[in-house]
Amino acid sequence: MFGLYPVEVVRDAENRLMSRVPDGALMQLAARGLAVQCLRFLRDVQGHVVGTRVVILVGAGNNGGDALFAAAYLAARGMSVVALCVADSHHENGARALESAGGRLVSVVEVDDQVRSLLVDADLVIDGIVGIGAHGALREPSAEIVRFASGVDALRVAVDLPSGVDADTGAVSGAVFNADVTVTFGCFKPGLLLSPGREYVGAVHEVDIGLEPELPEPTWLSIQAMDVADIVAAPAHDDHKYLRGVVAVAAGSEAYPGAALLTVGSSRYSGAGMVRFLDRADGVADLVVSTYPDVVLDRSDMRQDPRIRGWACGPGFTESDAATVEMVLGSDASVVLDAGALQCLADDAGLASRVRERGDRGLTTVLTPHAGEFQRLAGAIDHAATPADMASELQAIVVLKGPGTTISTPRGGAYVDTAGIADLACAGSGDVLTGLLAGMLAAYHDDEPAMIVAGAVWLHGTAARIARRGGRPIVATDVCDAIPEAIAAARSGDLAGLLT
Repeated sequence: MFGLYPVEVVRDAENRLMSRVPDGALMQLAARGLAVQCLRFLRDVQGHVVGTRVVILVGAGNNGGDALFAAAYLAARGMSVVALCVADSHHENGARALESAGGRLVSVVEVDDQVRSLLVDADLVIDGIVGIGAHGALREPSAEIVRFASGVDALRVAVDLPSGVDADTGAVSGAVFNADVTVTFGCFKPGLLLSPGREYVGAVHEVDIGLEPELPEPTWLSIQAMDVADIVAAPAHDDHKYLRGVVAVAAGSEAYPGAALLTVGSSRYSGAGMVRFLDRADGVADLVVSTYPDVVLDRSDMRQDPRIRGWACGPGFTESDAATVEMVLGSDASVVLDAGALQCLADDAGLASRVRERGDRGLTTVLTPHAGEFQRLAGAIDHAATPADMASELQAIVVLKGPGTTISTPRGGAYVDTAGIADLACAGSGDVLTGLLAGMLAAYHDDEPAMIVAGAVWLHGTAARIARRGGRPIVATDVCDAIPEAIAAARSGDLAGLLT
């Protein structure tokens, strides 16, 4: 697990560090680290570095200074280096260092044939136009040169963050540099992992510039495979089915019976010892047990059953199922609300109050909206414009599903998922996640709930990556069927090829 730090925090840390080191030392550390990474990338791709052609895109700020000093190191290693300066000014010391090393500077007012020719012939293009402090769309000629450079057949490296991506939000407005690799300094920034910006960063490599001691505890975190391995431990030799945890599922309807199968299917692989399905006499239960004979049907009011430690509620529900949602919220177990249950929450302020009351009592409730569901739910809840606001207002964990899924906690922290892929945008994949979430909360209830939720989201994304190996298209049942392999890979640490 590693922290993500917003720009304001990074700047404060940099200022504290710069007050104790010689002037310019931090930029030299960053530039040298960038140059070393570029040399390694080029050796991997080209097999050599001497004589390779490098073009750097340079803006007016310190980001351009980092790129210029790095370019000077590269020129000193026998590489042909040209800096295309797209601003009225540039870092003077960096420019002098580049020229002293044999590189040259070209001022760019417009993207003409000369500029295009330099970019087309390049082996390496380094983007140092704007840094982490930039917001909004790139101006001309930066926008045009970024658009053209993103399409050339060269290794493309971004300095700290691709130009055009907001470091705090991942927002993209207009042109953006499409990097193969981003070399970031000191720490990760949220925009490297948040969508849509994460689609442009490529592989991310962090260069240590001594910033870590100056950074506070992060409020944004990214969970990694080793963290998930700690969660999904194999059963102990003396475990039994009740000790491993019971997960209850209330899902599906006459209109949407398949949602029940997907939710139950994934909960069976979650690590829980038993899955119980709420039989609401609509025919769905018969379908469930005929498909999964190990599932136990129950028509009783299960809210007071102490053996149930997790509930999955809502996939396949309609507006007529609000009473079931209310019943489930009366349980002391962890509850995951999805799909139709979220609509019931948006329609009934009383149910939203029940969620808040559960949080006040220290109980775990997880809401799993996609963007449309979030907007409907936020419209019905005061002071809930963002997932963090909703998590605080309802005292619940909010999983905002989509590219770069985020997990916001009631205490203000958040996780950013890195495993999810676009293939998960298919009918039923959210139902699979709901069952996995509830089952893991039941099975691993002694762990921090937000960590379990983040781990389940990671496994869901990893299962999708496994399912789509070889470029095959996938559907929700494929994701469900791949969960055991995802868990086995996390336990063993054998992730080779799974996350590419």
